[in-house]
Amino acid sequence: MAVIFPHDQLGPDTGFTGLRTGRLVVRRFAAADLAAFAAYRSDPAVARYQGWEAPYPRERAERMLAELDHEHPDTPGRWFQFAVALAGTDELLGDCGVFVPLDRPCQAELGFTFAAEHQGRGYATEAVRRVLDYLFLDRGKHRVVASCDDRNVRSAALLRRVGMRREGLQLQSTWSKGEWTNDELYAVLHHEWPGGSEQ
Repeated sequence: MAVIFPHDQLGPDTGFTGLRTGRLVVRRFAAADLAAFAAYRSDPAVARYQGWEAPYPRERAERMLAELDHEHPDTPGRWFQFAVALAGTDELLGDCGVFVPLDRPCQAELGFTFAAEHQGRGYATEAVRRVLDYLFLDRGKHRVVASCDDRNVRSAALLRRVGMRREGLQLQSTWSKGEWTNDELYAVLHHEWPGGSEQ
């Protein structure tokens, strides 16, 4: 018999419109984001530790944004990309992705990508914290995980900065861009998150 955890049957967040922080809006992608989205995904420095190759074709970016029009956050078995924009100007800075496992919907996996010109200003840290707030406090997740190439020291530092714990290192676990790479694993539990509690 399957164990049913609290919030396992919460379902997709069909009413999602956006989240705010002091400087940012975390929202759905819009058609006006296309050029900036394709541009930062085409930057070799940004793509270096990601699962795609640069340049990132505009047609592929168009398809992805069109598909996201029909997706909702917190849909088991699906990734959802949140656009991260500057409050006031609505300029696209990057995105945060969240995957909810089909067989474990009380958990989630987190990723993020930011344009090079918007790195080093704390925007990614601010956005990731807000997405974690959403996952734990609004959506009741029990556990959120993230991983990064062990050479990606800036991403690893961000994950530690937002309160995620390094849980291990998987040696040569991913074949990426012609080589075996190591993955650092991070996680945080609901009761460890500010405002969370034991479930």
